Amino acid sequence: MHKTLEGKSVLVTGSSRGIGRGIAVRLAERGARVCVNYRQDEDAARHTLAAVERAGSTGFIVQADVSRREDVAMLATRVQEQFGTLDVYVSNALGNLLGFLSPPFIVSLAQFDEAFACQARAFFMGVQALNGLMRDAGRIIALSYWPGSHLGGFQPYFAMGANKAAVEAMCRYYAVALARRGITVNAVCAGLTDDSIVNQLPPPARDALLGRLRDGWTPMGRPGTPADIGGAVAALCGDDAAWITGQTIVADGGASLMSPEAPLDFQRA
Repeated sequence: MHKTLEGKSVLVTGSSRGIGRGIAVRLAERGARVCVNYRQDEDAARHTLAAVERAGSTGFIVQADVSRREDVAMLATRVQEQFGTLDVYVSNALGNLLGFLSPPFIVSLAQFDEAFACQARAFFMGVQALNGLMRDAGRIIALSYWPGSHLGGFQPYFAMGANKAAVEAMCRYYAVALARRGITVNAVCAGLTDDSIVNQLPPPARDALLGRLRDGWTPMGRPGTPADIGGAVAALCGDDAAWITGQTIVADGGASLMSPEAPLDFQRA
């Protein structure tokens, strides 16, 4: 694999497992040094770091809760101590998603506040804390989910979806603010992904969601993988993507192209 990020330094929040791990490893394969951030599971973070090292790169792990201002400040300090500067900031940490899945008129204020703290507020604090460390021509990428931020059918996703939409809007504002420095800011919407938070759902729900994608609601006939999402992020980190900023990129194997109005058989060739 081409070392297109050789000598670059990267921070991926929430990278101890799932999509975050996929992103960290894919960027390491391209030569980047990676700060692996985790909130609770140090062993999982060490597994990610080992995968980064197997990919031929280096890095370090740091425990930080990105919803806490003092933790974000400490995270920025550790990045500066280890790397000096930062080239890529990937805001991926999800928080306790399963804890605040609740429909609009049932969700509590505490649940909504928790979703806000680990999404919109966390992204705001992260960019504020890391902006001074970012080198010119750097990359800021936030992870989102298209059906949650642009649609309304998945009612229990209300608190998270509203905050993901806010994060996508913030990307557009930051893209304008940082454009003169050549720093691009984009959001990547991952589709339902195997080996991710989806796998923490009760087995019947997990199997129903992933099975639907295998049945053809994703045109490519399978769920995404963390490596797929890592590839989308890596593409935005390359020099050839320097003219792409303020955009929301959907990486879902075409799932968002399918129409819910017609049965699947009607949509197949």
